[in-house]
Amino acid sequence: MNDNNEHASNQAPPLGGWGVEVFTFNPVQENTFILWNETGECAIVDAGCYNRQEFEKLDGFLKSKNLKPVKLINTHCHFDHIMGVEQCRETYRLKWEAHSGDAFWVENARQQGAMFGIPVQPVSQPDVELNEGDVVCFGNTTLKAIHVPGHSLGSLCFYNEAQKTLLAGDVLFRGSIGRTDLPGGDYDTLISGIKSKLLILPDDVTVYPGHGPATTIGEEKTGNPFLQ
Repeated sequence: MNDNNEHASNQAPPLGGWGVEVFTFNPVQENTFILWNETGECAIVDAGCYNRQEFEKLDGFLKSKNLKPVKLINTHCHFDHIMGVEQCRETYRLKWEAHSGDAFWVENARQQGAMFGIPVQPVSQPDVELNEGDVVCFGNTTLKAIHVPGHSLGSLCFYNEAQKTLLAGDVLFRGSIGRTDLPGGDYDTLISGIKSKLLILPDDVTVYPGHGPATTIGEEKTGNPFLQ
């Protein structure tokens, strides 16, 4: 995990014009992602920018790469993953896409932040609902939405088969899994979803979690103590 307000360069080197940039934002050390391809179009995933300085880091990277944001999507809607949604939605004139199962968390973002002593600005509900099997497209890239509840009711993972990349949100971490003690969480549901929907992917798929370092499906299949 990077220090707060820093971003990790070259987490995934561009492959044929494909790239992933990981920013670690806000006091909860949440991972925000920019995914792009050779068309110059990109997607912002889990915009967690906490303040103006963090948003400027994200915006500065987009400008430095001459990237055009065309998608704003979320793996889930806990407060630390949506802090930058309104700024991105307004600045880039994007429709925000997420699963409706997390409407409760969007509505209560300020209250949830207050529980952790973190001020959070109100966030409006998503413009577009994403569900199991939906495909998010930008440029020549497709991300398939995989619904894996258990951490939250609306938790999604986004899978790019061509680049063997999975954005796992807070469902799966290196050596761990998402917490299940918040409203809408359920341990058995989470474990079942990970095993039936994620561990069936190829072992060499890179997994980018919502917090902490990247891993692979193979590493978690054999070494994650929660999944044995």
